[in-house]
Amino acid sequence: MQNKLIRSLEQKKYRDRHGLFVVEGDKTVREILASSLTVEHLLAKPAWLKQLPDIKANRIIEINDKELSQISFQKTPNQVIALVRLPQYTLDLTELTCGLSLYLDQVQDPGNLGTIIRLADWFGIRHVLCGEGCADPFNPKTVQSTMGAIIRVKTYQSDQSFFQQLTSRHPDFPVYGTFLNGESIYNTSLSSKAMIVMGNESKGVSDGVAQHVNRRLLIPPYPPDEPTSESLNVAAAAAIVCAEFRRVPLASLSPPR
Repeated sequence: MQNKLIRSLEQKKYRDRHGLFVVEGDKTVREILASSLTVEHLLAKPAWLKQLPDIKANRIIEINDKELSQISFQKTPNQVIALVRLPQYTLDLTELTCGLSLYLDQVQDPGNLGTIIRLADWFGIRHVLCGEGCADPFNPKTVQSTMGAIIRVKTYQSDQSFFQQLTSRHPDFPVYGTFLNGESIYNTSLSSKAMIVMGNESKGVSDGVAQHVNRRLLIPPYPPDEPTSESLNVAAAAAIVCAEFRRVPLASLSPPR
């Protein structure tokens, strides 16, 4: 029964039904246990459990290598698997507009999504909105790619109606997006309080979301007049964009009084 439950959590409909997601590996599970998230089931090898005598989990189950390999989503299972209660976050527009946030438009690859969440964590971005067509932040592959960042970065399922709420309350709030006809990000004055839109791996920002972007950016190739790749991987582009935004002096990140 336990095996069936764990394997079912590879699919979003069962994650939603049971309210659980899977976390694997020593480092990430330790971070989960030290966080405010609730670990419902912890399945681990005896030697791993002996290292942590005061584990906060509702149910602890000892397993061996064979059992671990049967339930793991990894090619090389690593000692421990946790079934964690899905966090429930309420999006606060006031909090969102006090700093940088990301809106992901149809980023479909779980690995790309996980890498972007990890980047958000690195650059101090605490809110990532996943628009329609995005991979699920709690997909096992996504969680693994975040390397623990899923604990600290709040993720939200969203749609384009979000932008109507944003513009009705904050009509002048900067919404940046990357486009081939945008202004070079290296020559643009960037705001420390803004939303950054990153688009689909092959199609970029969709037309529906593009109409809400009020500041278009370009990551220019170098040198500009020579043949080059058609586009950047969305996670690589996100890293460049977030790094440029963090060139803004830290003093300007304080919320207004």
